[in-house]
Amino acid sequence: QVQLVESGGGLVQAGDSLRLSCAASGRAFGTSAMGWFRQAPGKEREFVAGISVSDGYSDYTDSVKGRFTISRDNDKNTVYLQMNTLKPEDTAVYYCAADHSIGRLYIGEYTYRGQGTQVTVSS
Repeated sequence: QVQLVESGGGLVQAGDSLRLSCAASGRAFGTSAMGWFRQAPGKEREFVAGISVSDGYSDYTDSVKGRFTISRDNDKNTVYLQMNTLKPEDTAVYYCAADHSIGRLYIGEYTYRGQGTQVTVSS
């Protein structure tokens, strides 16, 4: 089992930045890929970003490219999501997820998921 705990959400204004953290424990990093999803009220879950734990390869959904950066610190078993130039449409609950394949994360599949952290961006 892998436990994922997110932190760093909050209420910000449009144009501001936030950094989300996801700490993994248990069979930490026994999975090969970690990533972030988000879900806004009334909308489907959306892949945001994913990263390969071993080589750092990363991928993003088009709407966040150039604004968000995913990174990992293998020593701390932690994955980060740096979110810059936030927009009201980024408002959602952000979930950290882990799986053996970044490809599965990209299509919305995952083996483990955290409880989520709320990000609210006011206009």
